[in-house]
Amino acid sequence: MAAGTASVPSRVLLLSLAFLAAASTAAALSTKYYDKRCPALQPTVRFAVARAVAADPNAGAAVLRLFFHDCFVNGCDASVLLDDGAAPGEKGAGPNANSLRGYEVIDAAKAAVEAACPGAVSCADVLALAARDAVSLLGGPSWNVRLGRRDARAASRDAANANLPGPGSGLPALVAAFRAKGLSARDMTALSGAHTVGRARCATFRARASAGAAGGGEAINATFAAELRGACGGADGALAPLDAVTPDAFDNGYFRGLVERRGLLHSDQELFSGGSQDTLVRRYARDGAAFSADFAKAMVRMGNLAPAPGTPLEVRVNCRRPN
Repeated sequence: MAAGTASVPSRVLLLSLAFLAAASTAAALSTKYYDKRCPALQPTVRFAVARAVAADPNAGAAVLRLFFHDCFVNGCDASVLLDDGAAPGEKGAGPNANSLRGYEVIDAAKAAVEAACPGAVSCADVLALAARDAVSLLGGPSWNVRLGRRDARAASRDAANANLPGPGSGLPALVAAFRAKGLSARDMTALSGAHTVGRARCATFRARASAGAAGGGEAINATFAAELRGACGGADGALAPLDAVTPDAFDNGYFRGLVERRGLLHSDQELFSGGSQDTLVRRYARDGAAFSADFAKAMVRMGNLAPAPGTPLEVRVNCRRPN
């Protein structure tokens, strides 16, 4: 056994402890948590998100992505919202730098909540509600959000770099990354459907488009690859929609695109590439209601991801810094 490598029983024990921690947190969360503490919470958050989405539909996709990037790094604790402190935070991590947006939407929602209920509601819960509302406002499903989270006092750039799947990830790596969080392959495919809204920088898919031109093994529609190369030119920061047909509508268009080999990112197309998720992708492509139902359930499960026991937590007044 290589030095520093856990034994199989040890890995099983660590994974079991992670599942137990998530189950314990899920039991502690409640849809009624703020019924007395802050009865105006949910309409207050929705109003702030609705205003942002009305001004820029891409704000909804940005908020949804914030929630995913938060929960996948040490649990749903709003650590992704922290500015750098004594140690570098998550905002500057590879998957987030010059890419993650929507912070100002959460700032606005939190400020409105603080005005109504000072010191009562965590940034993590504001973000969880904002993600649900963003999906709903873009035409997607809604769900009951379990509440009662606390906010981390610190963030870890190293943890963000280690835990967030990248746009070049293959299907086995994606399945493993989600399984490590207690989420199934079905959850992974449903949650990937969040890419039915929003846009990505050319830097994240240029290699895929170029490989398609050179016959480099990418499963990509040739016409689509040419369109992407033309859209990018030489600018890595140029944007392209993740769902080229309905980029601002939360529907099942993302999956229809995958079946047509029009997935923008390599990691997107890996869901439909002759592997274990092909059947599910085909089902979502023809049945938007099935996708919406599975997506809502998977969002609840992801929202149950908890910080490790012993993590210093609080209810932050300003989401960008600890109290």
